[in-house]
Amino acid sequence: MITTQLYIDGQWQSPAAQGTRPITCPIDETVVAQAAEATREDARRAIAAARRAFEGPWRSSTIRERAKLLNRIADLIDKDAPNLARLESLNTGKTLTESSTDMSDIAATFRYFAALVAGEAGAVNEAPPHVISRTLREPVGVCGLITPWNYPLLQAAWKIAPALGAGNTVVIKPSNLTPLTTHRFTQLLCELDLPPGVFNLVTGGGEVGAELAESRDVDLVSFTGGAVAGESIMKAATGNFKRIALELGGKNPNVVFADADLDVAVDYALNAAFFHAGQVCSAGSRLMVEDGIYDEFLTRLAQRLPRIVVGSGLEAGTQMGPVQSAQQRDKILGMVERGVAEGARLVYGGRRPEGARYERGFWLEPTLLADVTADMTIAKEEIFGPVVTAERFTSEAEVLRLANDTPYGLAAAVWTRDLDKANRMSRALRFGTVWANDYHPYFPEAPWGGYKASGIGRELARVGLDEYTELKHSYINLAPKAMGWFGA
Repeated sequence: MITTQLYIDGQWQSPAAQGTRPITCPIDETVVAQAAEATREDARRAIAAARRAFEGPWRSSTIRERAKLLNRIADLIDKDAPNLARLESLNTGKTLTESSTDMSDIAATFRYFAALVAGEAGAVNEAPPHVISRTLREPVGVCGLITPWNYPLLQAAWKIAPALGAGNTVVIKPSNLTPLTTHRFTQLLCELDLPPGVFNLVTGGGEVGAELAESRDVDLVSFTGGAVAGESIMKAATGNFKRIALELGGKNPNVVFADADLDVAVDYALNAAFFHAGQVCSAGSRLMVEDGIYDEFLTRLAQRLPRIVVGSGLEAGTQMGPVQSAQQRDKILGMVERGVAEGARLVYGGRRPEGARYERGFWLEPTLLADVTADMTIAKEEIFGPVVTAERFTSEAEVLRLANDTPYGLAAAVWTRDLDKANRMSRALRFGTVWANDYHPYFPEAPWGGYKASGIGRELARVGLDEYTELKHSYINLAPKAMGWFGA
């Protein structure tokens, strides 16, 4: 049994109220950990520690020191990757293959930002010979980082690396469902002798997140999660006009034209929808297929679904694990039922798998709903589970209108052999990432984020570092002379 604590001001400690929360494995519903349950009081202590560190020794840290720190963190991730991957699968239910890939991506993220930080230098502006004019980027200050349950450590890395690299201090709150890898990460960080208060871990529920959003001593809050929670954080953050970065949900169209390579497009449609049991903000759960190939495409897709190996992510050969919680499972089943009630055709799935191994745990079959129309609830709302809906379209103009007719704008994909069409669609689709003839790849060098209700700001890339900085103009007159204008 794992027991976690809070990490505040350079020390492991119990919550002020001594609260704990059981952490359940979604594979078999066993309790695998007791996690410290913080309160607002604990969050305030962590914020105060982060403020002292920012105003104290960390303020004088150099670019080289911070770049070296990020590289050392990457080395620690690589060294502990098998243990971290197992914890991630135990806590989220995803396969070890997926979790191991996450660890590689996490290390790459820290190394990318290390290189970016190492090359930082203020820009010198054109000015008279007796003036030094520079454009500088400086740290924002204390950063409250709130991460989701589907990619606990990966999403944390996307925030921690640029925050620390830019010279900020951090208070991180992982999801209260999946805190284990963030706790282990903090243990690894303790090997690096950071000044007390630079990095603080506060595990707990909504009141901790609310304190980070409301506190006037937090200068920036970065949140990844659902739209409802994101809206409440945005409203709370207006108290001191703090900087906010929100990475929220998506309703992501995967558009297949008749001239696409069907074998490849079918294969990627499965990956788009069922990777991590569909619990991905960019999941391609809204499949849109051109009329001429619609029936054949769905036939090929349906033939593959029974062959998906659903099982424990800790076992070799598993292709899809459970969803994260009973609440999530029940929500997904409810959406499937509503889709059928509104006229969708259930082709496969929509229930718990049969068999003794599925009696405990939060299991769902991979599910395909066909003949979905744009007015159905399941075509509009984020599913966040192993369900793909299929819609039929007849023209480029029609599918573009339908794909863009959503409050979200995170990701989309287009499948066609016509590169001119791929380019037109990529430019016209109002989404933060548009893939052509692929699905799901991302790189630390490329920005990640969405239009409209999918969020505010971007993570990764150069802009992901800029989110954690303030822009300053420094002007120094080396030879000031009296102007003699007023009252001379």
